[in-house]
Amino acid sequence: MEFIGILTLILFTTTIAGHFSRRMGIPSVIGQLLVGILLGNAGLRFVHPDILVSDFSEIGVIILMFLAGIESNLKLLRKYLRPSLYVAILGIIFPVALGTISGYGFGVALDESFFLGLILAATSVSISVEVLKELRAINTKEGSTILGASVADDLLVILIVSLSMSMLTGEPTASAKLPLILVEQVLYFCVIFFLVRWGAPYLMQLSNKLLAESSVIIVSLIICLGMSYLADLVSLSSVVGAFFAGVAIGQTKVRQEVQLNVEAIGYAVFIPVFFVNIGLEVSFTRLVPQGFFILALTILAIASKLLGGFIGSRFSGFSKSSSLMVGSGMVSRGEMALIILQLGYQAELVRQDYYSAFILIILFTTLASPFLLKYFTQRVHG
Repeated sequence: MEFIGILTLILFTTTIAGHFSRRMGIPSVIGQLLVGILLGNAGLRFVHPDILVSDFSEIGVIILMFLAGIESNLKLLRKYLRPSLYVAILGIIFPVALGTISGYGFGVALDESFFLGLILAATSVSISVEVLKELRAINTKEGSTILGASVADDLLVILIVSLSMSMLTGEPTASAKLPLILVEQVLYFCVIFFLVRWGAPYLMQLSNKLLAESSVIIVSLIICLGMSYLADLVSLSSVVGAFFAGVAIGQTKVRQEVQLNVEAIGYAVFIPVFFVNIGLEVSFTRLVPQGFFILALTILAIASKLLGGFIGSRFSGFSKSSSLMVGSGMVSRGEMALIILQLGYQAELVRQDYYSAFILIILFTTLASPFLLKYFTQRVHG
């Protein structure tokens, strides 16, 4: 029953924090992230990232990206595919290059500096999605570009990390498995195409004929969770599967019904746990001795994604304000960077001395992202 008490505490505090955040004119997600810091290792230590909290958090981000997929306009995603690719590619090149150079300049070993660059290249669009939804800007050209670029960024970074870890750790088995992984991922995207074109409409039509309670919602969640699980099996982020499952459901006649019901489930229980979980493992014990390193790398992390998004969007003919909005939407590192950091730590490519510092850099970029995105979105669509 202990987890019931923890869940009650999380839901109560995030609701209050979200309320006061909106009263102060800042995105509610900021209050929820700060609740995680307050309740976790850096604060009161009431909540720990145990299995149940982590699992609820994982379901939360999956539902969040599923909802983003439902709300996405497939025609807009196709229309802005080219700028999405430009933003994704430049949003990887700048952080990897600048992260490697800066890390090495601070005395970090070259291989660890390169892996730091890879961590900074990751993008977690889940925070940006929440802000875009709150500002009703998800179905704009900038919102569609951010969503498309984040998916492309995920795929490219995961591929680069897979190649890099096999070379940096000297494990031939990892590189030997890479062709098989690539084939599996290609097949996975074939499944996505089938799902969007034929599978989801048929399954949702079939669900309407089932006599079970809430059968439409249950079948939609089966598609969402199933595609997330398959994505994880082929070494993709589970949020990629959730997003495309949402896109598939978004093309069906039950789109609105699914969206309203899944939003109620997600925001009532799972999504607040996800935002709280980001801040739980933060520790400020090394903040003072590594303060300048953390500050410098945080500024570099924000600037490199802003620059990549800005240049990529300008190449595609976006205005300066629109380009800055796209860049700000790519700033948050969130769970994707934490996953890559954990992989590097387990492979001994990230030392314990820098582990907490990297977590704080990821956290600070995640905290900065909603403020930046709201500011530039209001300049464009305010």
